[in-house]
Amino acid sequence: MPFCQTSKANIYYEIIGTGIPIIMLHGFTPDHRLMKGCMEPVFLEQEGWKRIYFDLPGMGKTTNYSSIQNSDEMLEVVNEFIQALIPDEPYLLVGESYGGYLARGIMRKSAERLLGAAFICPLIIPEKEQRTVPEHCVVTSDYAFLSTLSQQELVDFQSNQVVLNAYNWKRYTAEVLVGCSIADHAFLEKIQQSYSFSFAVDEQSFAKPSIFLLGKQDSVVGYEDAFAILKKFPRATFAIVDIAGHNLQIEQPELFTNLMSEWLNRVEAEQGRHNQND
Repeated sequence: MPFCQTSKANIYYEIIGTGIPIIMLHGFTPDHRLMKGCMEPVFLEQEGWKRIYFDLPGMGKTTNYSSIQNSDEMLEVVNEFIQALIPDEPYLLVGESYGGYLARGIMRKSAERLLGAAFICPLIIPEKEQRTVPEHCVVTSDYAFLSTLSQQELVDFQSNQVVLNAYNWKRYTAEVLVGCSIADHAFLEKIQQSYSFSFAVDEQSFAKPSIFLLGKQDSVVGYEDAFAILKKFPRATFAIVDIAGHNLQIEQPELFTNLMSEWLNRVEAEQGRHNQND
């Protein structure tokens, strides 16, 4: 099993494919399987990308992280991990939820090396009480399928998804719940006490191809707060997707894959232009 030892954690990771590296940052509590599940379908028709999936400290198979105290130190570990694996190469970032917050922290130091960035239901405001979020609602349900779930499964499914059917349940359990079930919740509660970075993360602009995918029914991080930083991303596609909550990639899989593919095509086109000008 591949691990990368950093100063504050032993990071578990997996690499799929070859080409330009893409660092995949999952959200808070799940593990790398969330990103692998949502991103690998994108690469069925895309070549030339090296996907780097890994488990953040306190999640998945990553170990020896107990000295990490806050999001600043989580970011420090991720930066060390990236530097160890791809010390000199240009790369892309894909961040989901808390991973989208960490991605913006990485961008402050590495903007010149980054070729593009993608944000899936990104955490914009760490303080839960300060976020603008809609009330949770279920948009569509397959009642025949729901009758096959236990009461506990049903309550969990209804509270986290807005499309309740067999396809969503299968992916939700295989990509989200499976990681949540092995997370170090005591450690994560400690990190949530210092969830915000100690610095202003959204001050500088990023003029490379980027994309924001936001769920219209996302009651966890919402979509409205992302408008506040849109001007910092002059090359961003900004999509607010209906019939999509915090697991947009599961509830709108075809649209998700198409939009992410289009983003990668823009990155490639930008690189082609640069190479012609060199």
